[in-house]
Amino acid sequence: MRTTKAISITLPHDMLDMVREKVASGEYASESEVIRDGLRSLRARDEAIEKWLVEQVNSAYDDYLRNPDDVISADDVFAELRAYHAVQVTSRDDAA
Repeated sequence: MRTTKAISITLPHDMLDMVREKVASGEYASESEVIRDGLRSLRARDEAIEKWLVEQVNSAYDDYLRNPDDVISADDVFAELRAYHAVQVTSRDDAA
């Protein structure tokens, strides 16, 4: 039994050129291989994002819900960044 199925896709010219260049360079044996590898990369990216959301974002949000007073506001973060940047610029100007 066949495990693949042929489909037809439409690509912008620049993407089609890229696919053809990959095959012409010998990096891939066929246009289908290029597309399959691209889809595998997309799947891996989606899985990595999902893992990050589940393992890090959810736990950070749970930590926030447990201790909302431990959170630094965005205004405070930006104020600290501006102050740090001002010191760096002043130090650089003084050194020149």
